[in-house]
Amino acid sequence: MTRTLVLGGARSGKSGYADRLAIESGKEVVYIATATAGDAEMATRIAHHRAGRPSEWTTVEEPLALGNQLLRWSSPDRLILVDCLTLWLSNLLFSSGEQYPDVGEITLPALFHEQQDMLASALTKCASDVVLVSNEVGMGIMPFGAISRCFVDEQGRLNQAMAALCDRAVFVAAGLPLMLKGAPC
Repeated sequence: MTRTLVLGGARSGKSGYADRLAIESGKEVVYIATATAGDAEMATRIAHHRAGRPSEWTTVEEPLALGNQLLRWSSPDRLILVDCLTLWLSNLLFSSGEQYPDVGEITLPALFHEQQDMLASALTKCASDVVLVSNEVGMGIMPFGAISRCFVDEQGRLNQAMAALCDRAVFVAAGLPLMLKGAPC
């Protein structure tokens, strides 16, 4: 079993790269989608991703309980592709419906840390190959507003934690993969 973290910016080619890894594995693929269609533009993005996926892949839509789904679909003859951790993190951050202040201390919902711990635990127990897709959001300017800075910080922490648990980490820019950890894919 291999665990691969695929990182990159928006429209960097990270999802396409992760899809190719899944196809090249020759295994049954379970695609766990974390996006929710909160508006028309996001619904269009989701439809675009859906249309590009092979029809024989099993798609599971899970905005919050990602660790549970990894364990549910765990099997040595499967590859589980999770796209993406960034939207999942955003879902967790706003799961309580709380309106965060523009300044001051941000208190994260309990579900936020519970689900991150569950994901880390499930990743170590999962019998499948796993490919995780995540955005690298900390390479630009410091965002304005406390919640935006909190998100960037938490995304960085999540990416570090997942990279530590994964055998391979790949950074994709302009559609080109750069191996950060492990053997080439």
